Amino acid sequence: MDLLLVEQLAIALGLGLLVGFQREWTAPHVAGLRTFALITVFGTVVGLFAAQTDGWLISAGLLAVAAMVIVGNVLRSAEGDEDPGLTTQAAALVMYLVGVAIAFEQMELGIIVAGGTAVLLHWKEPLHDLVERVGEQDIRAVIQLVLIGLVILPILPNRDFGPYGVLNPFEIWLMVVLIVGISLGGYLGYRWFGARAGALLGGVLGGLISSTATTISCANRSRQNPAFAGTAVVVIMIASTIVFARVLVEVALVARGILYQVAPPLGAMMCLMAIISAAAYFFSRGDDMVAAPDENPAELKVAIIFGTLYAAVLFAVAAVKQHFGTEGMYIVAGLSGLTDMDAITLSTAQMINKQRLDVDTGWRMILVGALSNLAFKATAVAVLGHRALLWRLLIAFGTALLGGILLLVFWP
Repeated sequence: MDLLLVEQLAIALGLGLLVGFQREWTAPHVAGLRTFALITVFGTVVGLFAAQTDGWLISAGLLAVAAMVIVGNVLRSAEGDEDPGLTTQAAALVMYLVGVAIAFEQMELGIIVAGGTAVLLHWKEPLHDLVERVGEQDIRAVIQLVLIGLVILPILPNRDFGPYGVLNPFEIWLMVVLIVGISLGGYLGYRWFGARAGALLGGVLGGLISSTATTISCANRSRQNPAFAGTAVVVIMIASTIVFARVLVEVALVARGILYQVAPPLGAMMCLMAIISAAAYFFSRGDDMVAAPDENPAELKVAIIFGTLYAAVLFAVAAVKQHFGTEGMYIVAGLSGLTDMDAITLSTAQMINKQRLDVDTGWRMILVGALSNLAFKATAVAVLGHRALLWRLLIAFGTALLGGILLLVFWP
């Protein structure tokens, strides 16, 4: 007997037993270990014979499994089961097709689908709990991300426009999708964890959503409750530290080839911020309930604003480089970084990737933008926050700014 044939039948049997074991454990009255193993092997046998029948046998086998599923549902309903469900029946059809895939030597596909099916079946309770915790606002946020990424993005032209040839609508909106996706992940984390999010988690999620919005939120809360000032510093510092991790992820996604060059100086700055955050956490005393920014980052208005800002920074950097040289580009970076780090990071990474900017100038521009962002957040705290928060933050941010300036001056 052909060894390949034995291998195919063995894999089909094993995968069928895997899914069948899960079903036997959770719903033994429907279909279990032997049923799923037989269905999967049946699919493989049908697939092996299909080459001699122009493929019609596969369809006939699928119809046979479907008929068996329908009869099983009818019998269960007759026995008084008012809601027999379709999960096990759908899994039976999937496993039949897994068997067919194995017959056509698509081993990896069959293993991935069967493994995913087993995991999905086993995650019934966590998935149902997740659905119960998701509100209308969360669904709206996800649908808006789908609109931004799967509806708008594909219809945009993928070519350069403008006098400097740097405005590509598709690439600009792709950056919007990237940032909205990252921010939405942090936003949903806030929504799901709610008031249970403590200082550490609040800072991490705040950095993923918007460190600036998190700073303003903490500043407002410190004015209402001065005792929150100690924890507010921790949250703001962690969020500002996460900004650098976010920057490195964005560079890796947009221009992976330069990551090893920009990671050391930016990573050194992130480590300094982490040390300052740890010191702030050690000395802080106060409530660790964190207020979350209310704005949904997947709103179309937010996406359009970021896309416009990103395009403006991209255009400004190209124009300033051509007319004023490198020195003028640092001014653009500083102005851009005041309220948002994503635009200057992505635009700089794109220009480096297209060899319109050297790596050394690029990471320095990103760092200038980050230092400018720290200065802006300190100003916001001075205007909106309590004095107890301001002096703590000035010490923390002042140390970070000094370290950043030293990196700019002395990094080779």
